[in-house]
Parts: sequence; structure tokens; C-alpha cells
Amino acid sequence: MDQAPGSPHGPRDQGPQGAQSLPTCYRHPDRETGIRCTRCERPICPECMVSASVGFQCPECVRSGSGTGHAPTATQPRTIAGGTVAADPRRVTKILIGINLAVFLVQMSMGERFTDRFDLIGRAYVPILGSIEGVAEGQWYRMLTAMFLHGSYIHIMFNMLSLWWIGGPLEAALGRARYLTLYFVSGLAGSALSYLLAAPNQPSLGASGAIFGLFGATAVLMRRLNYDLRPVIALLAINLVFTFNPAFNIAWQAHIGGLVAGVVVGYAMVHAPRERRALIQYGVSTLVLAVVLVTTLVRTAQLT
Repeated sequence: MDQAPGSPHGPRDQGPQGAQSLPTCYRHPDRETGIRCTRCERPICPECMVSASVGFQCPECVRSGSGTGHAPTATQPRTIAGGTVAADPRRVTKILIGINLAVFLVQMSMGERFTDRFDLIGRAYVPILGSIEGVAEGQWYRMLTAMFLHGSYIHIMFNMLSLWWIGGPLEAALGRARYLTLYFVSGLAGSALSYLLAAPNQPSLGASGAIFGLFGATAVLMRRLNYDLRPVIALLAINLVFTFNPAFNIAWQAHIGGLVAGVVVGYAMVHAPRERRALIQYGVSTLVLAVVLVTTLVRTAQLT
């Protein structure tokens, strides 16, 4: 309890014998402390202490690596997958949503000619372009650009809501680099399976392949953390019902390809042993991309 001036116990900054009070933390002036940084000797409170080989150090000395013998990032907090904890854990998700919305606005303003130039198609004559188009014609970029195209307001609305609900928490759990890797690997895997199995003149587009990959990785993560899997399984089951319903004309190949890739890469992300974590995580991602490449080459050979 605060004491009023003139209290029988005397002023706050003196003890019973009039001794001076303890110094205050250089980052939190309202907190007294008897601990100093072993490098710069600034007073630090328990919240600011970082354990060192001898004593404690302040956050600035740790970040600069001063005399620690470790890299400046050695004591940074990490996600379950080993990624750096970011101040804004949903930034990449926001950027992806922004890119999708921006591309959709371009689609709406430029019309079908723009969409037909960048959607995913195996090999077919496109009347509006007046030429034979497709991945088999060397337009491999379509496997990537199709991930950012959408066919209607309803299409992009559902995909972006799913990306926000599923992607945001997953980004926070994995870290930005691993989350972005998962997103693009899953999306490209969905494009590859669609290219392989769909009719060559059947166009497909949408972020659904990548989003299904996020679904798969979320299930793996929840299993790893011993969370109740029933909500995510129910949501995935509902999406699969829509996927295989002929009335919706959905490219199920992209959904399944993205889902499988998401489970594989997601498992590597959250189960890799710490001592070889980055090697296994990005190694598995590279292997999945190698499968995407082989699949693309095989289908191209079939169509040409």
C-alpha cells in the first residue's frame, strides 16, 4: 500500500537507517533491482534479465552479441517450428490476402482476356487470345499465377475468409518463412495434380490448393499439440463434400494435391528434431517441389 508523506516509516527512498534505495531498471524506471548486466553494468529487472554463461545480461548486449560467444539471435524466442516470433504474427497472411484482392480487381477491370492469359490450362486453343495456350506450351508460370486468380466474388470471399481463419494462426505457429514455404509448395502441388489429371482444355484457378495445404498442416500441428482435432476435421470434411459435388464445378485435383502436400510439409515443419530442423524442413519442401517438377514434365510429355 502507498504511504502518505509524513508516514512513521519515513520517505520511500530510504530504509529505517536512511539508506539510499536500490537503483531502478534502465528499461523500467519504476522497478528497483539489485542486478546489473555483466557486460555494460546497467541495472536490469527480472523481466529484462537474459541468462549468460556468467550472470545476466541486458537485452541490448544480447542482441549485439557482446561477449556472449553466441549469435545475436541465439536467445530470440522461437515458434514450435523454429521460426522467429514476429511482432505481427499475421503479416504474411495479410499480404497474401492483399495480393489476391489486388489481382481480383485487375481481373474485374481487364476482363476474361487477362484471366485466360494467366489461369491454369494444360493445352488448348483459347479463342479470346487466338492461339494455343497452356503449360504444355512452355507457359509454366500459369501454375503459379493461377493461385492468385478467382472466378467470382463468392469464390474469392470464401477463399480469403478461409485464408484468414486458417492461415493467421498457422503463420503465428510456424513463423513467416516456413509458413510462406508451406503456402507456395502446397499451391504448386495442387496445380501440378490438376495439370496431370484434369482435361487439358479445362481451366482452373484459385488459392484453394494452397489453402487446403494450410488445412492439412493445421491438422498436423493440432495433433502435435494434442488439441481436439474434431473441429478441423469437420471443417475439412465439409470442404471436401463441396469439392466433390459436381454442381459446384470445382477442380478437386488442386484441393487434393494441396492437401497432401500440406500434410507432408506440415509434418516436417512441426516434427523435425531441433538439431537438424531447418535441414529437414526445407529438405522435405524441396522434395515435394521435385515431385511437382517431375509431374509437370511427365504431363507435358503426354500433351506434346
